Amino acid sequence: MQSTIQASFLSKRINIGESVTLNIWDTAGQERFHALGPIYYRDADGALLVYDITFEASFTRVKHWVTELKKMHRSIPIAIAANKSDLEKNRAVSRAEAEAYAQSIGAVHIHTSAKLNKGLDQVFIKLTQKMVAQSKTEDSSSRASSRRDKPLIIMDDADEEKPKGGCC
Repeated sequence: MQSTIQASFLSKRINIGESVTLNIWDTAGQERFHALGPIYYRDADGALLVYDITFEASFTRVKHWVTELKKMHRSIPIAIAANKSDLEKNRAVSRAEAEAYAQSIGAVHIHTSAKLNKGLDQVFIKLTQKMVAQSKTEDSSSRASSRRDKPLIIMDDADEEKPKGGCC
C-alpha cells in the first residue's frame, strides 16, 4: 500500500444491513499537512485515525487529531486503527494503553495490517455502524438538508517518516 501524499478521495460502498456509500478523504494526517485538516474534516460524519504500532509518535499524533476533531465536532464517531499488527514483535505502543484511550473517547479500536489486508473491512464496518446509528438518533429535520455528501475522513500517520537508525 502506498503512502498518501496530501489528500486523496475515493468512494467505498459497504453493506451493514443496509447499503451505505462512504465518501472518503484520506488526508495523510501527517504533521506537514496539519493546516489542511480542517478543510477536510469540518463537515465529516466520521473519522478513521490510523497509527503505526511500531512508532509511538504516531499514536501521540492520533491523540492530537482527536483533540482537533473534538474542537469542531462534539460527537463525531471515531475509529482508531492500530496498523502494522503484522509487526507485533516490534510493538512500541502498548495495546492496553491504546485500547484504554480509545474507550475513554468512545472510539472503536481495531488492529489492522494494510500489508496483509487484515482488519480493514472490520474497521470500516464498525465505524460506518457508529456513523449510521448516530445519524438516526439525531434530529432528522436538522440533519436532512445537511446530510448529503458529508465525508468520512482518514488521518493516517502510519507512514509518517520515522527517525532512521544505523550508519547508512
